Order: sequence, then structure tokens, then C-alpha cells
Amino acid sequence: SDEQLQKLRRGGHDYRKLYAAYATATELRDVPVVILAKTVKGWAVPGSEARNVTHQMKKLSVEELKRFRDRLELPIKDEDISEGVAPYHHPGMDSKEIQYLLARRHALGGLLPERRVVPKTIELPERGLYSQFDSGSKQPVSTTMAFVRLLRDLLRDEHIGRRIVPIIPDEARTFGMESLFPQFKIYAAQGQLYEPVDAAHLLAYVESKDGQILEEGITEAGSMAAFTAAATSYATHGEPMVPFFTFYSMFGFQRIGDLIWSLADQRGRGFLLGATHGRTTLNGEGLQHQDGHSLLLASTNPACLAYDPAFAYEVATIVRDGLRRMYEERQDVFYYLTLYNENYAMPEMPEGVEEGILRGLYRFREGPEHRRHAAQILASGPFLQQALRARDILADEHDVSAGVWSATSYQQLRLDALETDRWNRLHPEEARREPYLARALGPQEGPVVSVSDSMKAVPDQIARWVQAPFVSLGTDGFGRSDTREALRRHFEVDAEHIVVATLSALAEMGEVKPETVSDAIRGYGIDPDRTTPSVA
Repeated sequence: SDEQLQKLRRGGHDYRKLYAAYATATELRDVPVVILAKTVKGWAVPGSEARNVTHQMKKLSVEELKRFRDRLELPIKDEDISEGVAPYHHPGMDSKEIQYLLARRHALGGLLPERRVVPKTIELPERGLYSQFDSGSKQPVSTTMAFVRLLRDLLRDEHIGRRIVPIIPDEARTFGMESLFPQFKIYAAQGQLYEPVDAAHLLAYVESKDGQILEEGITEAGSMAAFTAAATSYATHGEPMVPFFTFYSMFGFQRIGDLIWSLADQRGRGFLLGATHGRTTLNGEGLQHQDGHSLLLASTNPACLAYDPAFAYEVATIVRDGLRRMYEERQDVFYYLTLYNENYAMPEMPEGVEEGILRGLYRFREGPEHRRHAAQILASGPFLQQALRARDILADEHDVSAGVWSATSYQQLRLDALETDRWNRLHPEEARREPYLARALGPQEGPVVSVSDSMKAVPDQIARWVQAPFVSLGTDGFGRSDTREALRRHFEVDAEHIVVATLSALAEMGEVKPETVSDAIRGYGIDPDRTTPSVA
């Protein structure tokens, strides 16, 4: 009848149908289960069903509350409903409903929700796996290739190798990962069902039912789902896995930032690798690919440790410490590392720099002796090469001794400084503490110039704690297709612009004459009246 049809509830509003659906779902095995529950917005609220006004409904009249009660079949008397106030109904502690709820809560560990994780100890690789990167390489390589070598060795490690989960959302060859195909293979549930076009090649595309590499295709969202599953497996399955998700850096925090935020909320652990990073280093691919802001976005995530390494030994040191923190100390954090595709000789690891690498800053090379002026240059990623060239120009042509520092993480420097400020603020009678940044830079002389392949806002994170005059150079603006040299001149971050920025800061301090800066601008072919790069 019409009356019966009107009373017939949709699936999502009928507790019997919901119970039956969940009961069936829990009995199924070895297949994915999806429950589709159709509902109506504002259901049971008189005059508001399937209407947008539901979102603004703040109060119901007495008559509306009675109709609401009748629709939900609640045992509430008319006299208990007054002035539009809905009374609280409790069916009684001995009722089936309350007993069922209590039984479920006790089965889950108690009345307060609790995340219960059974810790499982895993043996991490020995120091020797990483020490190979300490000696550097005469052959020019990129930090991307250094990471791939490290990943390969981690996959081969007898202790942790089977727990490593390489994840790639696009063609692995983009990142030079084809060397992993023959030994570790690409996971495919049905095995390899076709002959790839590169079948005759030594490093052919190999799929297997027991493959270890997750080659997801062009879907960063799908890849992030796989990463999250592996990153939380220590809690959901009691099996710690170590995911390494390598992607075009532009398509990470910018494209799936919400999913990365969810990962942090779920206390995921693992490594995100923003490959082909840099507004000028990834040359020739234009504004859609050239990334100069992901480090800034990464710094907004409370669980993320963001690093911008320049050398192979820095990558190895950060990964080693990340494994220790996440899988030995069981800290609920994850790591974001930028990787670049610019090749240059990797230097040996200087003595005593491990703490500086992890805390965000260390002096890579001292300035030349017996110079009239002094300055400090902070550089990240491939821009250590530009900083070193600027150091030579400043020494040879301008009588300036510039120390060169590797800034591996402005985020970590900032967090340490903020925590130090907080401690000092809340302990006014105690001896004041000094942030790591101040201790590192404090004894040095001259202005501080920072340069990277990211926006100026990245190094600007530490500006308030730098006591000397501070100048940041960066790649603000859209990327564009050109050579690296042309792009770095365009964004005013090449060695010559570092020199001019250093001289300008010295002039502000009264160390050199303004005419010296003007001469340098003309001498290096810099147009002082061109449009600023951020809007060019």
C-alpha cells in the first residue's frame, strides 16, 4: 500500500538491513567488500529531508520533535517534549542495546578508544651499508641515482630487505630505477600477461606475482593509498614495512597533500621522495613540472621531517637516521627528501658533520684565508655547486672570504629555534638556551646569503634567528623551459647573483662601497631594471 511504501526505509536508514549487510560482509573471505548504504540528507527531520536547509537547521518546534520521535520510534512521552528541547533517552543499563555497546567497547579494550600496537623488533642494516657513500664519487652522479643505489642495497639487505616497499606512480625509468626490475620485479597479481616492448633489453620491464616493486601507473592518489597501507602496517597487521614512494616532486604535496595529511593522522611511517625537484634543475619541462615550493608545503605537516640534501652521503645519513627513529625508536613521523637529476661529483663526507646534516646545517667548506671581508653562503641541493663557484669569485675578484654551508633542512632549523624560544619563554628564571642555528652561525663573521632551487620563503623560515644581515635568493615564480644556466640567470640564483647579493649586503654594513656593487652588476652582465622573476 501507499502507507507501507512510505514507511519502507532506504537501506542506510534501516538498522535491520545495515546489520544484515555488515554480518554478510564479516563472513566473506579473501575478497574486497563494499557496502553501499543509500541515505537521504536530513532523514526524519520534518520539512528538511533532501533539502539544503538541513545544514542550517538549528532548532525544531514541539510538533516537529514529536514527528521526529515517531519516525525513529523512540519511547519518549509527549509531556517530556517541551519548548523544542529534545530530551535524552536512555534505554537502561540492562537493555540489549546498552549491553551490546558495552560488550563491543570491552572487546576493543575499554570505554576509551585506544590505539593498540604490538611492537615488533626488526633488525636494521649495519653501518657498512651506508658507509660506501662516505667516500664520494669522482664520476658525476645525481642525488636521485645515489638514492636508487641506496634503495637497491636496502632491498638486498638480509635483515630488512623483504620489508622494503618501493612505490612509483609513473614510469620507473624516469628516475633511473630500471636497474631494480630484473632482481626485484614489479608486482602483478596475475603475473606478466604480455611481452613488453623492451623485452629484448637487459633491464626489461618484468612483472611477477612475487614482485616487490609497486609500479602504480600515473596515479599519485593510488600510489599514496599503497604507501599509507604499507606505512601503517606496523599497527594494522603487526608487521612493520618500510615504504619508499618516489614521485615527480611537483605532483606530491601539491597534488595529494590531503592524502599526506591523512597519512600523518594515521601515524604512518616511511619515506616520500620528491624526485626531479627544483625550479631550474628540472630544465625543459615548464611550469607544470618545475617544483620550487614542495619543501614549504611539507613544512606545514606536523609529522613530516623535510630535507633538501645536496650529496650522496647526506641522503644516506638522513635515511639511516629515519630508519632508526621510525623503526627502532618507533616515532610516528615520516620523511620527505628532495632528489635532483643534476649530475656532479659527490664529495667525501667531512668529519663530524652528521649532527649538522640531521639538524639542518653544517659548514661544508671554510672561506679562504687572508681576505679583507667575510661572508657566509647557505646553499641546498645542487646549489652547493653555485655557492662554491661564488666563493671562488668572491675570493679572487672581491677580497671576500665566504664560508659555504650545506642547509639540509630549514624546517628542522626553524622547529628547533621555535622550541628553544618556547622553553626560554616558559622558564624565565632559568639560563637561556640557544638554538642550534645560533650556535652554528654565531661565531662566523659577515652577512649571510642563502640560495636554493626553491622559493625564498623556504630559507626565510630561519630569518628571525640570524643575527647578521640576511639575504635569501630563490626561485619565486612559474617555471619555464630553458637551459639550467639560463633559468638560474632568470631567477637570479646563479653564482654571479650570489656574488652581487653578498657584495650588496657588505655595502649595507659599510664594508664595501656601493660603487663596488654597481661595478659587479655591470661586470657580470646583470640587468638591474628587468622585471622581477616572480611575475615575469
